[in-house]
Amino acid sequence: MRELSIGGAWVLEPTVHTDERGSFHEWFRSGPFDGRTGRRLPLAQANCSVSGPGVLRGIHYADVPPGQAKYVTCVRGAVLDVVVDVRTGSPTYGRWEAVRLDDETRACVFLAEGLGHAFMALTADATVVYLCSEPYRPGAERCINPLDPALGIRWPAGFTPVLSEKDAVAPTLAAAAAAGQLPTYRDCVDYLEKIR
Repeated sequence: MRELSIGGAWVLEPTVHTDERGSFHEWFRSGPFDGRTGRRLPLAQANCSVSGPGVLRGIHYADVPPGQAKYVTCVRGAVLDVVVDVRTGSPTYGRWEAVRLDDETRACVFLAEGLGHAFMALTADATVVYLCSEPYRPGAERCINPLDPALGIRWPAGFTPVLSEKDAVAPTLAAAAAAGQLPTYRDCVDYLEKIR
């Protein structure tokens, strides 16, 4: 695993073994994960989404504590996966980083509590699975508009973004900050220390 430029976000680029039968790879193992990230990933919920080309999901995050850490991979097709630092007071606040997840390289992205997550499907039937540290809590789930011009996420050209109604009317990062809807970096650090 290697850390991305946003603290609390990591990418795993596994070795994929192929032969005449197909392929095999290990996409998660707790020991190496714990050692590299310095924390455990308790499994509270597993999700699977299937999306068509141009479907744009996110930017989603949850109130901290407890937040919701996610370990994400694409098992069919391809997506552009984006991590956004929405933690006020963070040294990388407002920064984003993108990683292509697909069914060839089998890369995985881990994002800690307090980070925003979004992706755009690049293929038909792009299938994304997520391991989540906490279950979905409707009252604590938040979103930011993934087309917020101030964030400037460079979504792939050639696609018309298809958003849910909720994501399409989500506030900008600045509006969410003004409304007090963002997690603080301090709360995220304190929570991580508590669960270690």
